[in-house]
Amino acid sequence: MVNAPGGAAPVISAWTAVSPLGLRGSDFAAALRSGRTAGRPLDPEEWSVPFREASLVPDFHIRQILGRKGTRSMDRATGLAVTAIRHLLTGEREFAEAERLPGVDEETGLALGTSTGSAQSIMDFTRDSLVGEKPFYVDPARFPNTVMNCAAGQSAIWHGLRGPNTTIAGGRATGLLALRYAMRLQRAGRARAVLCGAVEEFSSARAWLEWHARADGDGADSAAVLGEGAAVWLLEPDASAREHGRKGLAEVLGLEFGCAPDATAARTVLAEAIARLLHRTGVPPGELSAVADSGAPGAEGEAERAALADALDGKEPPRITVADTIGDTCAAAAAFQIAAVLAMAERKEISPGATALVTTVDRDGVVGAALLRIR
Repeated sequence: MVNAPGGAAPVISAWTAVSPLGLRGSDFAAALRSGRTAGRPLDPEEWSVPFREASLVPDFHIRQILGRKGTRSMDRATGLAVTAIRHLLTGEREFAEAERLPGVDEETGLALGTSTGSAQSIMDFTRDSLVGEKPFYVDPARFPNTVMNCAAGQSAIWHGLRGPNTTIAGGRATGLLALRYAMRLQRAGRARAVLCGAVEEFSSARAWLEWHARADGDGADSAAVLGEGAAVWLLEPDASAREHGRKGLAEVLGLEFGCAPDATAARTVLAEAIARLLHRTGVPPGELSAVADSGAPGAEGEAERAALADALDGKEPPRITVADTIGDTCAAAAAFQIAAVLAMAERKEISPGATALVTTVDRDGVVGAALLRIR
Protein backbone atom coordinates (compact mmCIF):
# COMPACT_ATOMS: atom_id res chain seq x y z
CA MET A 1 0.00 0.00 0.00
CA VAL A 2 1.20 3.51 -0.85
CA ASN A 3 0.14 6.18 1.59
CA ALA A 4 -0.77 9.47 -0.04
CA PRO A 5 -0.10 12.63 1.96
CA GLY A 6 -3.11 13.49 4.09
CA GLY A 7 -5.14 16.41 2.77
CA ALA A 8 -3.08 16.63 -0.44
CA ALA A 9 -5.02 18.38 -3.18
CA PRO A 10 -5.31 16.20 -6.29
CA VAL A 11 -4.10 17.93 -9.44
CA ILE A 12 -3.95 16.91 -13.06
CA SER A 13 -0.34 17.45 -14.08
CA ALA A 14 -0.09 15.81 -17.52
CA TRP A 15 -2.47 14.65 -20.22
CA THR A 16 -2.66 13.37 -23.77
CA ALA A 17 -5.23 12.21 -26.30
CA VAL A 18 -5.35 9.86 -29.26
CA SER A 19 -8.26 11.28 -31.21
CA PRO A 20 -9.74 11.73 -34.68
CA LEU A 21 -7.71 14.95 -34.74
CA GLY A 22 -4.40 13.12 -34.51
CA LEU A 23 -2.32 10.61 -32.59
CA ARG A 24 -1.04 13.06 -29.96
CA GLY A 25 -2.40 15.55 -27.49
CA SER A 26 -0.73 18.39 -29.35
CA ASP A 27 -2.71 17.43 -32.46
CA PHE A 28 -5.91 17.45 -30.42
CA ALA A 29 -5.18 20.87 -28.91
CA ALA A 30 -4.24 22.50 -32.20
CA ALA A 31 -7.15 21.14 -34.21
CA LEU A 32 -9.66 21.79 -31.42
CA ARG A 33 -8.72 25.45 -31.49
CA SER A 34 -9.16 25.61 -35.27
CA GLY A 35 -12.72 24.30 -34.99
CA ARG A 36 -12.39 21.86 -37.89
CA THR A 37 -14.51 18.73 -37.72
CA ALA A 38 -13.03 15.26 -37.98
CA GLY A 39 -15.93 13.43 -39.61
CA ARG A 40 -15.04 11.67 -42.86
CA PRO A 41 -16.99 9.49 -45.32
CA LEU A 42 -16.66 5.76 -44.71
CA ASP A 43 -15.56 3.39 -47.44
CA PRO A 44 -18.47 0.92 -47.88
CA GLU A 45 -15.98 -1.68 -49.10
CA GLU A 46 -14.20 -1.56 -45.73
CA TRP A 47 -17.04 -0.79 -43.34
CA SER A 48 -20.36 -2.64 -43.27
CA VAL A 49 -22.17 -0.09 -41.12
CA PRO A 50 -25.44 1.87 -41.27
CA PHE A 51 -23.64 5.24 -41.15
CA ARG A 52 -22.10 7.12 -44.03
CA GLU A 53 -19.39 8.88 -42.03
CA ALA A 54 -17.47 8.62 -38.78
CA SER A 55 -14.63 10.31 -36.92
CA LEU A 56 -11.77 7.81 -36.95
CA VAL A 57 -8.28 8.16 -35.51
CA PRO A 58 -6.13 8.81 -38.61
CA ASP A 59 -3.35 6.41 -39.55
CA PHE A 60 -4.01 4.20 -36.55
CA HIS A 61 -2.42 0.86 -37.34
CA ILE A 62 -1.62 -1.04 -34.16
CA ARG A 63 1.38 -2.99 -35.43
CA GLN A 64 2.95 0.06 -37.03
CA ILE A 65 2.61 2.08 -33.83
CA LEU A 66 3.26 -0.53 -31.13
CA GLY A 67 5.30 -3.07 -33.06
CA ARG A 68 4.62 -6.69 -33.94
CA LYS A 69 5.43 -8.21 -30.56
CA GLY A 70 2.34 -8.82 -28.45
CA THR A 71 -0.06 -7.18 -30.89
CA ARG A 72 -1.23 -10.09 -33.10
CA SER A 73 -4.57 -10.40 -31.33
CA MET A 74 -4.82 -6.88 -29.88
CA ASP A 75 -8.15 -5.21 -30.61
CA ARG A 76 -8.65 -1.57 -31.50
CA ALA A 77 -9.87 -0.39 -28.09
CA THR A 78 -6.87 -1.91 -26.34
CA GLY A 79 -4.50 -0.50 -28.94
CA LEU A 80 -5.91 2.99 -28.48
CA ALA A 81 -5.56 2.79 -24.70
CA VAL A 82 -2.02 1.37 -24.75
CA THR A 83 -0.93 4.03 -27.25
CA ALA A 84 -2.44 6.92 -25.30
CA ILE A 85 -0.88 5.82 -22.01
CA ARG A 86 2.46 5.30 -23.77
CA HIS A 87 2.32 8.86 -25.08
CA LEU A 88 1.48 10.17 -21.62
CA LEU A 89 4.29 8.28 -19.91
CA THR A 90 6.88 9.52 -22.42
CA GLY A 91 5.65 13.10 -22.58
CA GLU A 92 4.79 12.54 -26.27
CA ARG A 93 8.47 12.08 -27.07
CA GLU A 94 9.77 9.13 -29.04
CA PHE A 95 9.05 5.98 -27.09
CA ALA A 96 11.80 5.06 -24.62
CA GLU A 97 11.38 3.49 -21.22
CA ALA A 98 14.20 5.64 -19.79
CA GLU A 99 12.24 8.78 -20.58
CA ARG A 100 9.20 7.86 -18.49
CA LEU A 101 7.70 10.73 -16.51
CA PRO A 102 9.49 11.02 -13.16
CA GLY A 103 7.42 9.86 -10.21
CA VAL A 104 5.36 7.44 -12.31
CA ASP A 105 6.57 4.03 -11.21
CA GLU A 106 5.21 0.51 -10.91
CA GLU A 107 3.06 1.53 -7.93
CA THR A 108 1.08 3.93 -10.11
CA GLY A 109 -2.61 3.09 -10.39
CA LEU A 110 -4.80 3.01 -13.47
CA ALA A 111 -8.51 3.85 -13.66
CA LEU A 112 -9.65 3.40 -17.25
CA GLY A 113 -13.17 3.93 -18.54
CA THR A 114 -14.85 1.98 -21.33
CA SER A 115 -18.33 1.03 -22.49
CA THR A 116 -18.37 -2.76 -22.84
CA GLY A 117 -14.74 -3.12 -23.76
CA SER A 118 -14.59 -4.04 -27.43
CA ALA A 119 -18.05 -4.88 -28.75
CA GLN A 120 -16.44 -6.09 -31.97
CA SER A 121 -14.22 -8.57 -30.13
CA ILE A 122 -17.15 -9.91 -28.12
CA MET A 123 -19.31 -10.43 -31.20
CA ASP A 124 -16.53 -11.91 -33.33
CA PHE A 125 -15.56 -14.43 -30.66
CA THR A 126 -19.18 -15.40 -30.07
CA ARG A 127 -19.79 -15.80 -33.80
CA ASP A 128 -16.72 -18.05 -34.15
CA SER A 129 -18.06 -20.33 -31.43
CA LEU A 130 -21.37 -20.65 -33.31
CA VAL A 131 -20.22 -21.10 -36.89
CA GLY A 132 -17.11 -23.21 -36.23
CA GLU A 133 -17.15 -26.96 -36.69
CA LYS A 134 -17.11 -27.23 -32.89
CA PRO A 135 -17.87 -24.50 -30.32
CA PHE A 136 -14.37 -24.69 -28.88
CA TYR A 137 -12.70 -24.19 -32.25
CA VAL A 138 -11.95 -20.57 -31.52
CA ASP A 139 -8.71 -18.59 -31.28
CA PRO A 140 -7.84 -18.67 -27.56
CA ALA A 141 -5.53 -15.68 -27.98
CA ARG A 142 -8.58 -13.53 -28.71
CA PHE A 143 -10.54 -14.55 -25.64
CA PRO A 144 -8.98 -11.85 -23.37
CA ASN A 145 -10.39 -9.22 -25.73
CA THR A 146 -13.91 -10.25 -24.81
CA VAL A 147 -13.69 -9.13 -21.17
CA MET A 148 -14.40 -5.55 -20.23
CA ASN A 149 -11.11 -4.94 -18.42
CA CYS A 150 -8.90 -6.06 -21.32
CA ALA A 151 -7.72 -2.53 -22.23
CA ALA A 152 -6.84 -1.65 -18.63
CA GLY A 153 -5.14 -4.96 -17.99
CA GLN A 154 -3.09 -4.90 -21.18
CA SER A 155 -2.12 -1.26 -20.57
CA ALA A 156 -0.80 -2.18 -17.13
CA ILE A 157 1.16 -5.14 -18.54
CA TRP A 158 2.63 -3.12 -21.39
CA HIS A 159 3.75 -0.27 -19.14
CA GLY A 160 4.69 -2.12 -15.99
CA LEU A 161 1.97 -0.66 -13.78
CA ARG A 162 1.37 -2.84 -10.72
CA GLY A 163 -0.77 -0.45 -8.72
CA PRO A 164 -4.57 -0.67 -8.47
CA ASN A 165 -6.07 -1.46 -11.87
CA THR A 166 -9.73 -0.62 -12.39
CA THR A 167 -12.16 -0.57 -15.31
CA ILE A 168 -15.12 1.82 -15.07
CA ALA A 169 -18.20 1.69 -17.30
CA GLY A 170 -20.93 4.33 -17.14
CA GLY A 171 -21.88 5.42 -20.62
CA ARG A 172 -21.15 9.03 -21.50
CA ALA A 173 -20.38 9.77 -17.83
CA THR A 174 -17.56 7.22 -17.71
CA GLY A 175 -14.70 9.74 -17.72
CA LEU A 176 -16.06 11.57 -14.69
CA LEU A 177 -16.76 8.30 -12.86
CA ALA A 178 -13.18 7.17 -13.53
CA LEU A 179 -11.91 10.49 -12.16
CA ARG A 180 -13.93 10.03 -8.98
CA TYR A 181 -12.63 6.48 -8.56
CA ALA A 182 -9.04 7.68 -8.99
CA MET A 183 -9.55 10.32 -6.30
CA ARG A 184 -10.95 7.67 -3.95
CA LEU A 185 -7.86 5.51 -4.52
CA GLN A 186 -5.69 8.44 -3.50
CA ARG A 187 -7.74 9.36 -0.44
CA ALA A 188 -7.63 5.73 0.71
CA GLY A 189 -3.86 5.67 0.37
CA ARG A 190 -3.96 2.98 -2.32
CA ALA A 191 -1.96 4.97 -4.86
CA ARG A 192 -0.05 8.25 -4.86
CA ALA A 193 -0.33 8.76 -8.62
CA VAL A 194 -3.13 7.45 -10.82
CA LEU A 195 -3.39 7.37 -14.60
CA CYS A 196 -7.00 8.09 -15.42
CA GLY A 197 -9.11 8.40 -18.56
CA ALA A 198 -11.32 6.50 -20.98
CA VAL A 199 -11.27 4.79 -24.37
CA GLU A 200 -13.81 4.06 -27.10
CA GLU A 201 -13.35 2.33 -30.45
CA PHE A 202 -15.27 2.62 -33.68
CA SER A 203 -16.28 -0.73 -35.17
CA SER A 204 -19.06 -2.31 -37.20
CA ALA A 205 -20.44 -3.90 -34.04
CA ARG A 206 -20.59 -0.61 -32.16
CA ALA A 207 -22.13 1.16 -35.16
CA TRP A 208 -24.97 -1.37 -35.43
CA LEU A 209 -25.56 -1.38 -31.66
CA GLU A 210 -25.79 2.39 -31.73
CA TRP A 211 -28.10 2.30 -34.74
CA HIS A 212 -30.57 0.00 -33.00
CA ALA A 213 -30.33 1.90 -29.71
CA ARG A 214 -31.40 5.20 -31.25
CA ALA A 215 -34.90 6.09 -30.24
CA ASP A 216 -35.83 7.94 -33.43
CA GLY A 217 -34.93 5.20 -35.91
CA ASP A 218 -35.07 7.74 -38.74
CA GLY A 219 -31.81 6.67 -40.31
CA ALA A 220 -28.09 7.29 -40.23
CA ASP A 221 -28.21 10.88 -41.41
CA SER A 222 -30.32 11.96 -38.43
CA ALA A 223 -27.78 10.70 -35.88
CA ALA A 224 -24.66 12.27 -34.46
CA VAL A 225 -21.42 11.17 -36.12
CA LEU A 226 -19.71 8.43 -34.11
CA GLY A 227 -16.14 9.05 -33.00
CA GLU A 228 -13.39 7.12 -31.25
CA GLY A 229 -10.18 7.60 -29.31
CA ALA A 230 -8.65 7.68 -25.86
CA ALA A 231 -7.93 10.57 -23.49
CA VAL A 232 -5.85 10.04 -20.35
CA TRP A 233 -4.27 12.21 -17.68
CA LEU A 234 -2.07 11.94 -14.60
CA LEU A 235 -3.76 12.65 -11.26
CA GLU A 236 -1.43 13.16 -8.32
CA PRO A 237 -1.06 15.23 -5.13
CA ASP A 238 0.14 18.78 -5.76
CA ALA A 239 3.23 18.18 -3.61
CA SER A 240 4.14 15.13 -5.71
CA ALA A 241 3.81 17.07 -8.95
CA ARG A 242 6.05 19.87 -7.67
CA GLU A 243 8.56 17.34 -6.33
CA HIS A 244 9.01 15.97 -9.84
CA GLY A 245 9.11 19.31 -11.62
CA ARG A 246 5.55 19.32 -12.89
CA LYS A 247 3.19 22.26 -12.59
CA GLY A 248 -0.35 21.16 -12.00
CA LEU A 249 -2.60 22.14 -14.88
CA ALA A 250 -5.86 21.91 -12.98
CA GLU A 251 -7.05 21.12 -9.48
CA VAL A 252 -10.08 18.89 -9.08
CA LEU A 253 -12.38 20.84 -6.77
CA GLY A 254 -15.19 18.29 -6.73
CA LEU A 255 -17.64 16.03 -8.53
CA GLU A 256 -21.36 15.38 -8.21
CA PHE A 257 -23.56 12.70 -9.76
CA GLY A 258 -27.21 11.78 -10.01
CA CYS A 259 -29.54 9.34 -11.75
CA ALA A 260 -32.59 10.23 -13.82
CA PRO A 261 -35.26 7.83 -15.12
CA ASP A 262 -35.59 9.67 -18.43
CA ALA A 263 -34.35 12.68 -20.38
CA THR A 264 -37.10 14.91 -19.00
CA ALA A 265 -36.04 14.21 -15.41
CA ALA A 266 -32.36 14.59 -16.36
CA ARG A 267 -32.81 18.35 -16.59
CA THR A 268 -33.81 18.63 -12.94
CA VAL A 269 -31.37 16.02 -11.62
CA LEU A 270 -28.39 17.55 -13.42
CA ALA A 271 -29.33 21.10 -12.43
CA GLU A 272 -29.48 19.99 -8.79
CA ALA A 273 -26.10 18.22 -9.09
CA ILE A 274 -24.49 21.35 -10.55
CA ALA A 275 -26.04 23.52 -7.82
CA ARG A 276 -24.73 21.17 -5.11
CA LEU A 277 -21.28 21.18 -6.64
CA LEU A 278 -21.07 24.97 -6.90
CA HIS A 279 -22.43 25.43 -3.38
CA ARG A 280 -20.04 22.89 -1.88
CA THR A 281 -17.00 24.42 -3.57
CA GLY A 282 -18.07 28.00 -2.95
CA VAL A 283 -17.97 28.99 -6.62
CA PRO A 284 -20.81 31.29 -7.75
CA PRO A 285 -22.20 30.59 -11.25
CA GLY A 286 -21.01 34.00 -12.43
CA GLU A 287 -17.38 33.08 -11.71
CA LEU A 288 -17.24 30.13 -14.11
CA SER A 289 -14.86 30.80 -16.98
CA ALA A 290 -15.84 27.86 -19.17
CA VAL A 291 -18.37 25.04 -19.48
CA ALA A 292 -17.51 21.82 -21.29
CA ASP A 293 -20.80 20.00 -21.85
CA SER A 294 -21.13 16.57 -23.41
CA GLY A 295 -22.92 17.75 -26.54
CA ALA A 296 -25.04 14.63 -26.32
CA PRO A 297 -27.39 14.13 -29.27
CA GLY A 298 -31.17 14.20 -28.96
CA ALA A 299 -33.23 14.67 -25.82
CA GLU A 300 -30.25 14.12 -23.48
CA GLY A 301 -28.37 17.03 -24.98
CA GLU A 302 -31.42 19.26 -24.78
CA ALA A 303 -31.88 18.33 -21.13
CA GLU A 304 -28.21 19.08 -20.41
CA ARG A 305 -28.37 22.53 -21.97
CA ALA A 306 -31.59 23.32 -20.11
CA ALA A 307 -30.05 22.14 -16.82
CA LEU A 308 -27.07 24.42 -17.34
CA ALA A 309 -29.36 27.38 -17.96
CA ASP A 310 -31.31 26.56 -14.79
CA ALA A 311 -28.29 26.00 -12.56
CA LEU A 312 -26.30 28.97 -13.82
CA ASP A 313 -29.20 31.44 -13.49
CA GLY A 314 -29.13 32.20 -17.18
CA LYS A 315 -25.42 33.09 -17.23
CA GLU A 316 -23.57 31.75 -20.25
CA PRO A 317 -19.83 31.10 -19.74
CA PRO A 318 -17.84 30.28 -22.90
CA ARG A 319 -18.81 26.82 -24.10
CA ILE A 320 -16.27 24.14 -25.04
CA THR A 321 -17.83 21.82 -27.59
CA VAL A 322 -15.72 18.72 -28.16
CA ALA A 323 -18.43 16.50 -29.65
CA ASP A 324 -19.02 18.99 -32.46
CA THR A 325 -15.43 18.38 -33.53
CA ILE A 326 -14.65 14.69 -32.88
CA GLY A 327 -18.15 13.22 -32.84
CA ASP A 328 -19.94 11.12 -30.24
CA THR A 329 -17.20 9.18 -28.46
CA CYS A 330 -19.64 7.63 -25.97
CA ALA A 331 -17.61 6.22 -23.04
CA ALA A 332 -14.66 8.51 -23.83
CA ALA A 333 -16.80 11.67 -24.16
CA ALA A 334 -16.27 13.10 -20.66
CA ALA A 335 -12.56 12.25 -20.80
CA PHE A 336 -12.23 14.26 -24.00
CA GLN A 337 -14.15 17.12 -22.38
CA ILE A 338 -11.59 17.20 -19.58
CA ALA A 339 -8.78 16.98 -22.14
CA ALA A 340 -10.21 20.00 -23.94
CA VAL A 341 -10.20 22.03 -20.72
CA LEU A 342 -6.58 20.97 -20.05
CA ALA A 343 -5.57 21.88 -23.60
CA MET A 344 -7.01 25.36 -23.16
CA ALA A 345 -5.32 25.68 -19.77
CA GLU A 346 -1.93 24.82 -21.29
CA ARG A 347 -2.44 27.51 -23.91
CA LYS A 348 -3.53 30.03 -21.25
CA GLU A 349 -6.88 30.35 -23.01
CA ILE A 350 -8.39 29.82 -19.57
CA SER A 351 -6.65 32.04 -17.03
CA PRO A 352 -4.88 30.61 -13.96
CA GLY A 353 -7.26 30.61 -11.00
CA ALA A 354 -10.31 30.37 -13.25
CA THR A 355 -12.83 27.55 -12.91
CA ALA A 356 -14.24 25.25 -15.59
CA LEU A 357 -17.36 23.10 -15.30
CA VAL A 358 -17.60 19.72 -17.05
CA THR A 359 -21.06 18.15 -17.37
CA THR A 360 -22.50 14.97 -18.81
CA VAL A 361 -25.82 13.21 -19.44
CA ASP A 362 -26.13 9.60 -20.50
CA ARG A 363 -29.22 8.04 -22.00
CA ASP A 364 -29.13 5.29 -19.34
CA GLY A 365 -29.79 7.91 -16.67
CA VAL A 366 -26.41 8.83 -15.20
CA VAL A 367 -25.70 12.56 -15.00
CA GLY A 368 -22.62 14.20 -13.56
CA ALA A 369 -20.59 17.35 -13.14
CA ALA A 370 -16.97 18.11 -12.27
CA LEU A 371 -15.39 21.43 -11.33
CA LEU A 372 -11.77 22.15 -12.19
CA ARG A 373 -9.68 25.12 -11.09
CA ILE A 374 -6.94 26.07 -13.53
CA ARG A 375 -3.49 26.35 -11.96
